[in-house]
Formats: sequence, C-alpha cells, structure tokens
Amino acid sequence: MARGDQIYVMREMVGIPTAYQHHGIDCGDQSVIHYSKAGDLATITRTSYDQFSWGKPVQSVAHDICYVADVVVKRAASRLGEQRYDLFFNNCEHFATWCKTGRNESAQLASFGFRPDLVDLPGFRRLAERTAQERSPEQAMALLQKATDDIATAYRSMVQAQQQAQADVTTWHRVAQVALVNHREDLARAALHRKVTAQKRANDLSANLAHLIEMQLSLEQNRSISEGRYLFP
Repeated sequence: MARGDQIYVMREMVGIPTAYQHHGIDCGDQSVIHYSKAGDLATITRTSYDQFSWGKPVQSVAHDICYVADVVVKRAASRLGEQRYDLFFNNCEHFATWCKTGRNESAQLASFGFRPDLVDLPGFRRLAERTAQERSPEQAMALLQKATDDIATAYRSMVQAQQQAQADVTTWHRVAQVALVNHREDLARAALHRKVTAQKRANDLSANLAHLIEMQLSLEQNRSISEGRYLFP
C-alpha cells in the first residue's frame, strides 16, 4: 500500500464475514480517509490504519488512469466531515473512486447488476418535439427513428434497474429480519434505511417508465401524422 492508494477491506454483515468491501484512501502516514460508521451517522473521517482494517487484510484497487497521490489525498481531505452516505449513490466506494479517478462509481453495485439511471428524459422530449416541427420528410423520419431507438434502449435499461431496485427492497427487508433475530438492531435499522432508499428508487424508475411510454405513444402519433403528410401533401 502507498500514499494515495484506493484501499479496501472485507467487512461483515449479518454473520457473513465477507459480505462487502469497505473502501478508503491511504494517506501514507498510517491513516485512512473513509466513510466511518462508528457514530449515529456515517461520516467521512480520518482514522488510523488499524481502525480502518479491523485487523483484516487490506487490498488496493488498480486503476488504468487516476490522479497522482497528492491530488488523491487532497480530494479526500476536501470532503472530511461529510455526512451524505447513501448505499446506492454515495457509498464508501463511490467516495474513494471519486478521490482516485474523479468518477463517482461503485464497481460492487455494478457487479450486482445495479446501474444508475442516466436516462436524459428532457432530451428525449426535445427530440420528440423536433420531429413534429421538421418539414423535410427524410429528416423528420430520421429523427423519429432515432428517438424511437433511444427510447427503446432507455426503456430496456430502466426496466432492468427497476427490477433490481425492487429485488433490493426484498433483500434488505430479509436482512433486517435476520438482524433482528440476531439482536442486531443497528444492522436492522441500517437495512431498513437501505430498503426505503431502494423502494424510493423503484418508485422513481416506475414513474420514469410511464413517461417513456407516453413519449413512445407521442412519437407513434407523430410518425402517423408525418407519413400521412408526405404521402398526401
């Protein structure tokens, strides 16, 4: 391990010793900046190496392109005291990867099938409006086809994300139940928080899916109007 490295240790949850990776940034002086959950709220804190590792093996994450060590540590230090932890959008790996590469990503979540919603709904709406205003038949039909293809791609991605979010709701509910049986109220509360977050995401994605369907119907209407306009000028 070296100064500026993104490092992680395996942590336990509900009796599973290697349930997830806990990430941080090695400061090079036997201290680590990471999201610490020691208190009531998860806080980005600078702790000793031992406090971070809990006596477990520490491993580093390799990146093809990343900042130099001094920049990585400076970026980590700039967020000390932050209390905006979110499992799906701002967890310990999101933070450490952002410090190291500038990308707010979590490879763990990606490996579980979770993909953040990156769909540009306003962009789709603007594209749909352009098809209704376009006077050239070739350009109008090309825009219609592009909008239709983009919406179809977005819909498939969003359906997968919505299904994963709903599955996460069930998973975290079960984790909370197991934690309560084992008298781990702290883990139960954390799991229920994850459940609520997953449910909100599932609801948001369902609403976005409804918007996509509405836009698809609008495009189909525009297609019919355009085809009629150019067949019967």
